[in-house]
Amino acid sequence: MQGFNKYYPPDWDPSKGGLNKFRGTHALGDRARKLDQGILITRFELPFNIWCGTCNNHIGMGVRYNAEKKKIGNYLSTPIYSFRCKCHLCDGWFEIQTDPKNTQYVVTSGARRKDEDWDPEQNGGFAIHDTDKEGVAVDPLVALEKTAGAEKMLNEVHKPRIEALQGLSDHYNSDPYSLSVKARHKFRQEKKVEQTKRKAEDELKGRYGLPSTLKLVEEDDRAKEEAHAQWLKGKQDLALQGNAKRRKLALDVVSFPTSSSAASSSKRPDPVSSLKARVLQNTAARHSSSIFGSIASTSTRPKG
Repeated sequence: MQGFNKYYPPDWDPSKGGLNKFRGTHALGDRARKLDQGILITRFELPFNIWCGTCNNHIGMGVRYNAEKKKIGNYLSTPIYSFRCKCHLCDGWFEIQTDPKNTQYVVTSGARRKDEDWDPEQNGGFAIHDTDKEGVAVDPLVALEKTAGAEKMLNEVHKPRIEALQGLSDHYNSDPYSLSVKARHKFRQEKKVEQTKRKAEDELKGRYGLPSTLKLVEEDDRAKEEAHAQWLKGKQDLALQGNAKRRKLALDVVSFPTSSSAASSSKRPDPVSSLKARVLQNTAARHSSSIFGSIASTSTRPKG
């Protein structure tokens, strides 16, 4: 089992207290060496740039020290602490205190703060002045006009609005039970309609084998008219295609080549078609020859 970094000597007894009390040490270690004086050693970071008063060297903001922290007073209920640090460039000490009233830090001894306040007038800018300072004379007519305008706004805008909101609140909060019953009744009706619609859509999808994720169009008069128009158009197109196909088949059956040039026009003629064409040609030739023969015999017959 992994240890907990706590060694209990053989002569330790639980009645003697904890390990710190048994050894005569503090839990904070060397940081609490001046705790009897009310001083705790803590890590402190400079909140601003300072000049050391002993060696007159510059110390930048953010440098950290092992400072002696001590409570020196209170501002109302907020404690005031002082941080006493030793300069790392010399043997001098400087002290910084908290200022809860102004929410900042103040250098009290051993150093001076570097003044870095930015003045807009010295840098080509414009100073910001408070135009509503106390003690400044106010034009009575302007004050009266502001008061009259505010009162008019209150009577014509704010009061009616507040009364309307109050009436609306009284209307909805007068009988919350009946309002809840109405809301639940409306919700049940909408839920039944939705369930019926969903059931009809599922039956339609199952009848035509449509995917369950397909979203159907809302059924209304406009959608019905558009669907009916599309169905009529598709029906007409299908009828036209059928008529064109039948007409083409009829032309293919009736038409046949009348000469050998028509047969030789195709690169790879069909044997059945060529045989059919020959039979028809022979039949036509026989029929024409028989007609011509009968005509010739009647013309050469002697008249009695």
